[in-house]
Amino acid sequence: MDAELSETLPRGVVESIARRRSYLTLTSDAPSDSDIRDLIQACTSVADHKALRPWRIITLRGAARERFGAAIVEHEYGDASLLTDPDKIADARKLAGKPLRAPLLIAIVHRFVGHPSVPEWEQVASAAGLGHLLSLALFDQGWGVVWRTGPFVNMPRVAEMHGLKEGERLLGWLYVGGIDPSDVKPRNRRIDAAQLITRLE
Repeated sequence: MDAELSETLPRGVVESIARRRSYLTLTSDAPSDSDIRDLIQACTSVADHKALRPWRIITLRGAARERFGAAIVEHEYGDASLLTDPDKIADARKLAGKPLRAPLLIAIVHRFVGHPSVPEWEQVASAAGLGHLLSLALFDQGWGVVWRTGPFVNMPRVAEMHGLKEGERLLGWLYVGGIDPSDVKPRNRRIDAAQLITRLE
């Protein structure tokens, strides 16, 4: 690498990537809207063929998280107030509480843009790349993050609650909050990278 170029590259990026892990238990602290805006601005460096920006971000705080939970319950059970089975009532309460496990949820949305040179899969890859870069940026700033998906991404009621438009789909949510000092679990997915590398000559 050119010596002059190496001096302009940010230091510690590889170390930060290597240390990143998901934090399942988060405190009530969360980055501000301006913090999120600045980080997303930085993440627009993500690979993006033809600069289509085939994604957008939705932040959910406060009561929005409760509406998200209510949408999940409505998808599963309809009007939860009509439930009589104790197990279903308990499950509905559990589902309603899932979005409350972090003070800030960041929905990653793929926004399809018709273009003859950029197939949909490539646009999804760009949107997912944006989400991963954002999770890394948040972690690098000292926030706990976990990317959650599951069946909720395909629920019409959830999509409606998020205000999705035609051609948009949810790729998941970054659950963001403060890191509990007692959570010192190390990253546990160390592998031998050589097993995943094929060299062609």
